[in-house]
Amino acid sequence: MYMKDTNYKRSVIACFIQAVYLLELDRQENRTVETALAPKWWMTFKYKLTQTLTDERDGSIFGAVLEWDQSAALADFVLIRPSGAPKAVLVLRGTLLKGPTIRRDIEDDLRFLAWESLKGSVRFKGALEALRTVAERYGSSNVCIAGHSLGAGFALQVGKALAKEGIFVDAHLFNPPSISIAMSLRNIGEKAGFAWKRLKSMLPSSSEPQADCDEEIKDNSLKSWLGNIYGDKASMGLKQWVPHLYVNNSDYICCHYTDPEGTTEENEANKENTSRTNGQVAAKLFVMSKGKQKFLEAHGLEQWWSDDLDLQLAINKSKLISRQLKSLYSLPASQVTKRQR
Repeated sequence: MYMKDTNYKRSVIACFIQAVYLLELDRQENRTVETALAPKWWMTFKYKLTQTLTDERDGSIFGAVLEWDQSAALADFVLIRPSGAPKAVLVLRGTLLKGPTIRRDIEDDLRFLAWESLKGSVRFKGALEALRTVAERYGSSNVCIAGHSLGAGFALQVGKALAKEGIFVDAHLFNPPSISIAMSLRNIGEKAGFAWKRLKSMLPSSSEPQADCDEEIKDNSLKSWLGNIYGDKASMGLKQWVPHLYVNNSDYICCHYTDPEGTTEENEANKENTSRTNGQVAAKLFVMSKGKQKFLEAHGLEQWWSDDLDLQLAINKSKLISRQLKSLYSLPASQVTKRQR
């Protein structure tokens, strides 16, 4: 097995996520070690379970840490870890519509729907601690985080939190959620702001143009000065943390990731963010289009371990990706204030 084959790596990681779904179902069904369904989903690839992540609110398993099993590999005459295979993988499941866990799963789904953030969840804290621990043990370049649906939402935000600390891990996100009330309200606010800006530009004024021009010169000078000081740091996150997103156009939960970055006005408004990222792609977005599919099929995990997927790497910039990752490339106000003193 060669993990440097991107299709193979995607398939294996999708299988690892399936293992976490089954870990929780094994728990709910009180399956024994002999009857458990989850282990074969990691043992096949010479990995072992070293930690389960449990939601303290209901005792459900929402994630797991899988590590390369050297003993199992040697027993099968695999002498070295395959190139590209991570030493440790943190995998997070999505929503399970089963009685024992559905309440807490839906609670976090609604948290994202309302705020486009999962930081208030106990699962966020648990996943962040687990990922930080394995990254410190093995080195961030040997660690991977992955998730499906709600789990992909957690994986994205946990990975971003560590990237802000300068810890960059490989990330694979399957059917990540892209819909939230917060995002919708923000879009409405942005459109209103663009409309007001256009109207304002049509109004006659004798003194404003000069003031705007002076302000723009000052702003550009400041940006240039900060760029010289922080340029490398500001773009470091983008160069080293590039999550992989896998979306299906027929899945209304994740399809908004394929929306292009926006209108001319929006692009003008985002020019500062673009200059900080030097126009580089902030994520690898893989899109599957099979025509019209039923939601459960389009949102399902099993599609991603198929060998014959027709995936396209999106070339256009995704507005949603830019929005979710832009905080990685923006200087905190406190740093700007310190440098100006």
